[in-house]
Amino acid sequence: MPYRTARHRARQAVAAAAVIAAAFGLTACQDTGNNAAGAESSAASGSHDPGSHDPGSAAGSAKSGSGAAESLRKKTVTPLRDGAALYPRAIRLEHSGDRSGRVLASSVVHDGGDGVGTIQESTDDGASFRQVGTIADPRSADGRGLCCATLFELPQQVGDMPAGTLLWAASFGQDESDRRMSIRVFKSTDIGRHWTYLSTVAAATDAKGLWEPEFSIDAEGNLVCHYSDETDPRHSQKLVAVRSRDGVSWSGLHDTVASAPVSDRPGMAVVRKLPTGTYIMTYEICSDDAQYSCVVHYRSSPDGWDWGDPANLGIRPETADGKYFKHAPNLAWAPEEGNPQGKLLLVGQAMYNADGSRAEGSGRTIWTNSKGGEGAWREIPAPVAVTSDKVDFCPNYSSSLLPSADGSEVLEAATDYDGDVCRLYYATNDA
Repeated sequence: MPYRTARHRARQAVAAAAVIAAAFGLTACQDTGNNAAGAESSAASGSHDPGSHDPGSAAGSAKSGSGAAESLRKKTVTPLRDGAALYPRAIRLEHSGDRSGRVLASSVVHDGGDGVGTIQESTDDGASFRQVGTIADPRSADGRGLCCATLFELPQQVGDMPAGTLLWAASFGQDESDRRMSIRVFKSTDIGRHWTYLSTVAAATDAKGLWEPEFSIDAEGNLVCHYSDETDPRHSQKLVAVRSRDGVSWSGLHDTVASAPVSDRPGMAVVRKLPTGTYIMTYEICSDDAQYSCVVHYRSSPDGWDWGDPANLGIRPETADGKYFKHAPNLAWAPEEGNPQGKLLLVGQAMYNADGSRAEGSGRTIWTNSKGGEGAWREIPAPVAVTSDKVDFCPNYSSSLLPSADGSEVLEAATDYDGDVCRLYYATNDA
C-alpha cells in the first residue's frame, strides 16, 4: 500500500499490542487499574544533549530552584517516563484554584495488550515530572487498540462540571476483530489522580475510523469536540465537530474541513482561541500531491463553531523563504509583551524547503507568528531536537508545545527513537 499519511501508520502500529511490544521495546506501566492513581515516582532521570544522536547518552535531569538549574533545564532533554510512549499533550492548569500553575502531561502507552493513558505532573513549571494517574478502560484492553489522546482543562463550568475539571479523550477499538471505533471521554476532578468515564462523543457504525479528538469551548460556552472522521463514503477522511452543553450529550455534527477529492484526508485538528476572540485551527491535508501531501494548513473562525465553507481548505503557513511543515501539526498561543493578540507557536513533524527538499533544521525547529497566523512565520530552535529523520509514527509526531505563563519560554514534549524504543522527551527553551 502506498504511503499516504504518517498518522495512518501510527494507527496501525499502535493497534497491534504484540507488534508494538516487540517493535517499541515497551515496558509495563506501573499502574493500569481503572481510576487508579499512578506511581508517585519521578520520571526517568537520563538526559541527553539535544544535538546528540544517542537519546540516552548522558545522565542527570534538570531540577528547579537555582539559576544553575534553570540554565541546565534549557540544555538538557529528559525522558518523560520509562519505556515507550506516544502522542504527548501538555497543559498548564489555570482554573484549579491553588493548584493552578501545575503542568500536566499525557501520553498513550501499551502495557502488554492494554492501551493506557498516563498522566504526569510537574510542580516546578516543567523542570521535572512524576506519574500521578492512569486512564484504563476495557474498550482499549486485550489488544483492542488506543490512539491519539487529548487532555483539556475546562476554563468554565460545563453542565455540572466546574471550571478546572480535566477531560481526557481518545480513539478506542481500532484493532478489534469486528471494528466499531469510538471516541470516549473521561473526567477527573482531582487534577488527574482518578478518572471516570463521562460520555461517548461518536461511535462508528462500520469499520471506518474515528481519530484524534480535540476539545475547545465555543463563543456560546459549549464544549466542542473536533475529530477526524472516515465514516462518510464521500470522503476518505474529513474533519468534523460536535458540541455539548453538559459533556454528556453531543449534537450538531457538521463538517469543518472536507475536501472535494474523495481521496484527500484532512486530519489532526488543533484549536486555539486568541485574545481577540478569533479561533485558529491547524490540521494536515494528506492527498495525492507528491510534494504537498500531508502539508500543514490553518483556518479561522469567529466563534469556534462556524468555520465557513468546509471545501475551503484554508491557508498553508510558510516562512519568508517558503519553508513549510508536513504531518502531525500542533499549535500553541502565548502572550507577547506589547502585542495584545499575543503570538502563535507551531510545530510539524517535518520541515521542507520551497522546492520540496527536506529542510536542514527539520525536527529541530518550531515557528512563531505575532500576527494571528497572517504573513510569514519565523523559525526558532525547538526545545527537543529530534534526531531521527524517519517520517513515521514516532519522531516528532504530534509534539506538544506549552508556553510559559509570560510567553518567554516554551516547554516541548516530543517523541524520538532511542534505539528501537519510541521514547517521549521534554525540554524548555526560549520562545
